Amino acid sequence: MSEAGETLAKRLFRTVEGDDSIMPPKVTVVGVGAVGMACAFSLVQQGLVSELALVDIDKPKMEGEVLDLQHGMVFANPVKVVGSVDPSSSVGSDLIIITAGARQREGEPRLSLVQRNVNIYKSLIPKLVELSPNTIFLVVSNPVDVLTYVTWKLSGLPPHRVIGSGTNLDSSRFRVLLADRLNVAPSSVHGWVIGEHGDSSVPVWSGVNVAGVSLKQLCPKFGEPGDPEKWADAHKQVVDSAYEVIKLKGYTCWAIGLSVASLTQCILRNERRVVAISTLVKGVHGVETDVFLSVPAVLSRRGIDRIVVQDLTDSERENVLKSAKTLHECQESIQF
Repeated sequence: MSEAGETLAKRLFRTVEGDDSIMPPKVTVVGVGAVGMACAFSLVQQGLVSELALVDIDKPKMEGEVLDLQHGMVFANPVKVVGSVDPSSSVGSDLIIITAGARQREGEPRLSLVQRNVNIYKSLIPKLVELSPNTIFLVVSNPVDVLTYVTWKLSGLPPHRVIGSGTNLDSSRFRVLLADRLNVAPSSVHGWVIGEHGDSSVPVWSGVNVAGVSLKQLCPKFGEPGDPEKWADAHKQVVDSAYEVIKLKGYTCWAIGLSVASLTQCILRNERRVVAISTLVKGVHGVETDVFLSVPAVLSRRGIDRIVVQDLTDSERENVLKSAKTLHECQESIQF
């Protein structure tokens, strides 16, 4: 303090004009494991947020990650990084990214894992909504489609504000693999993987195109079992890719972190891009139940604006309905 009672900051700066009503974007990442921190790092590195909150019940790990990010701010876009073991630091978030969840035990059925995650979410999601009633949820934890449904039910928010990362990364992997065989940039190959994120995902072979040219029309057996060029192997590689990474390094993180950062950018900057994300699909492609599956959707600052209703073949639609049935049966056994 100076003799006049002024702080150093007040002596250093001269206020011109300020508008506290204009709030910079704030994002919360719940869970500071490998996936959560890959998401957090990608958000910071790409300059997508002004404030980042990290929430995790492991206090030493959470505090260490907060400090580690804070110490690097000279080399990145300036971001205020805070953290807490409870949801308190998340207050006023524009977007909440959920990467927390119970790990699958050896030999544990998926339904058992889902129920343990539901028990965690029951004490978490309502508190997050209370602190950020205008937020959008982006669920990343697996099984992502079921947990996005659980988040929707527990949050009480409209479905357009509860999103799952779904097959956004699967679609990216699909395009990369096809582009590699065609020797063009992945951005020049347009293709979608929809449905359940996982083994039963559905590649939309009928819609794959380059510069508007349908590969299915050029090769009617494209993507089918009898295809002599075995293009269907690309989808098998998409399904197996996560298992391969886990086998080699123990977990996946960087690709999903970049995928989540891309979705975050789309939301906060109101880009209205069409992306493959998990959303409520009741009434789409013949689905008659409340299930979340990935379909191409327009993503904006308000969440999901619109769903793109693709012109699927009978077999593609049938596979989507199989995914929906499997997920609905899983949801029916959940105890809220």
